Amino acid sequence: MNETKANNLTRIAPNERMRDTEGSRSGEALIHIPRLAKRFEPEKEADAIEHTCTLCPLECGADRAKETGACGVGGFADGRDPYLTALIARAARHYYEEPPISGTRGSGAIFFSGCNMACRFCQNHDISQSRKGVLTDAGELAAIMLRLEALGAHNINLVTPSPHTLLIAAAIEKARLMGLSVPIVYNTNAYEKPETLRMLDGLIDIYLPDMKYVGARVAEKYSGRADYFEYASRAVLEMQRQCGVLKTDEDGIARRGVLIRHLVLPGSVDEARSVLNWIAEKLPLETHISLMSQYTPFGELPPPLDRRLLRREYERALEHALTLGFENVYTQSLSSASSEFTPEFDGFFE
Repeated sequence: MNETKANNLTRIAPNERMRDTEGSRSGEALIHIPRLAKRFEPEKEADAIEHTCTLCPLECGADRAKETGACGVGGFADGRDPYLTALIARAARHYYEEPPISGTRGSGAIFFSGCNMACRFCQNHDISQSRKGVLTDAGELAAIMLRLEALGAHNINLVTPSPHTLLIAAAIEKARLMGLSVPIVYNTNAYEKPETLRMLDGLIDIYLPDMKYVGARVAEKYSGRADYFEYASRAVLEMQRQCGVLKTDEDGIARRGVLIRHLVLPGSVDEARSVLNWIAEKLPLETHISLMSQYTPFGELPPPLDRRLLRREYERALEHALTLGFENVYTQSLSSASSEFTPEFDGFFE
């Protein structure tokens, strides 16, 4: 099996409809130049929080030194700065992202524990809703990044980074000063405050956000966040402002830009259309979109979440994307709906 396509993500052009293709479009070749955000000092920002966390839209006000916040993070810093430490459940090359992200050598995926959403269908629920992993500070995280680059990873892929913005900023600056040269990927659910994302301007090369919902009712029903679109829409626009349309090198590997994901859910084709309509209205049609079919039900879920996505549902969502004129759409085979593509969160550091 070609591991770069093990999750069946392929790119199609508008006139190709459902036909399989090979690889992604190569854009202009780019030379990566580290961009350090000199005006942002994570340690001072952490001190300024004064024990009440307001980094994400939940603004729960938790004192992470003493208690767990609404995102499940906090109370485990072991005497270190609670905003400059995190539990990391896995750090290894990952081959199951979109082709421009995984490439041929894998993406250097670092999975953080905790999440500020409560998606009933989360494929990473083992770490998103639990305290699991190895306690890591900024220096250690920087060393992990350098290790993954040395192993050949095309990029550093920060998975569920939202609660850890200050730690991530500090670690990136340390890693860049120590020679890290591959792009940084911010892999997020997009439930973010734009002002927090602005702290990362100049540090993040590639934004990989989900765009889950437009409707408040379905966002509340499936993820417990009725205000999801209010924040996610502004967050994606901020990501676009910082990094623009995705650019790839001569090998088709992403160097800088935004790639938006949307997971088509069972019974939610209209929601998928609404998401695609918003993207078409607010962003260039050259925007790279990953239209995913990998929904996998687990546990006790209400209808229609208790079943897999139907082929006709996915094809209707894809047809709408192509009708809107998007030029860079990544598709999945329905065989991607399998737990085999979810890694083991066992504290493995490659």
